[in-house]
Amino acid sequence: MENKLDHADCPVTAAISLFGGRWKLIILYVLSKNTRRFGEIQVRVPSISKKVLTEQLRELEADGLISRKQYKELPPRVEYALTDFGKSLCPLLIDIAAWKRKNIG
Repeated sequence: MENKLDHADCPVTAAISLFGGRWKLIILYVLSKNTRRFGEIQVRVPSISKKVLTEQLRELEADGLISRKQYKELPPRVEYALTDFGKSLCPLLIDIAAWKRKNIG
């Protein structure tokens, strides 16, 4: 008899719900190097629109993977950084990059 996995109980499904999609892993990878301002992230992910980047950053913040710090100055400055929870993904991001270099070139 075939062993069927209930997607609700699948740990991969739960993890992908946090960082899945087209942009989130890329944003997390960009933030894995340094704290960045919005414009710095957008320069490193040039094909993402401002609207989508804003949405993705808000979702990552709501999920606890990144933090947003707003400074009280003119012009306003906002910085994004990985939280400790977000930093726990760094080994995965390194493994994905190594897998790509080994298997895709």
